[in-house]
Amino acid sequence: MSAGTSRLTEMLITDAVPGPEPTNWYAVQTRARHEKRVAERFREQGLPIFLPLVSEVRRWSDRKKLVELPMFGCYVFVKVAAGREERLRVCCVDGVLRIVGGKGEGAPIPDEQIEAVRAIISQQLAWSEHPFLKIGQRVRIKSGALNGVEGILVARDGDRTLVVSVDAIQRSLSVRIEGYDVEPVLN
Repeated sequence: MSAGTSRLTEMLITDAVPGPEPTNWYAVQTRARHEKRVAERFREQGLPIFLPLVSEVRRWSDRKKLVELPMFGCYVFVKVAAGREERLRVCCVDGVLRIVGGKGEGAPIPDEQIEAVRAIISQQLAWSEHPFLKIGQRVRIKSGALNGVEGILVARDGDRTLVVSVDAIQRSLSVRIEGYDVEPVLN
């Protein structure tokens, strides 16, 4: 789904009481079209969630309607401790298929990747889905509204584009960064 000119909204709930264990973001794969229901159930349990939504006009033969769809279909992000008890709590929610990652334990998503997606949403920049890239130059934007956002620099038709990836779900967003100063990220 491309949302180039769509209005972007964001569902972010962080009112959970932090536990004694450190927490990480995890991607949770849901049944198709169950993202909002799963996010609501997590919220009811007091879990911090992130569900970026895209507003689009959908047309039927008799009407048009503005609908909010998840930016990443079939995925909700939840912040929990890595323990077995917390993973079980997440996986037992109706509509959840699994926590994304190997061995049923889930792969933690760095806060920087979640914050990069939030930055693109909050600035209401034009964006489009981009094929997931694992190779390429990793860069950080040094100025402007996206200062500090990291991603992979690619060139498309002579334009500089930053690809922000969420590794665990192998999904990426691309945003034009003409006019922004970028620097390489050193490992």
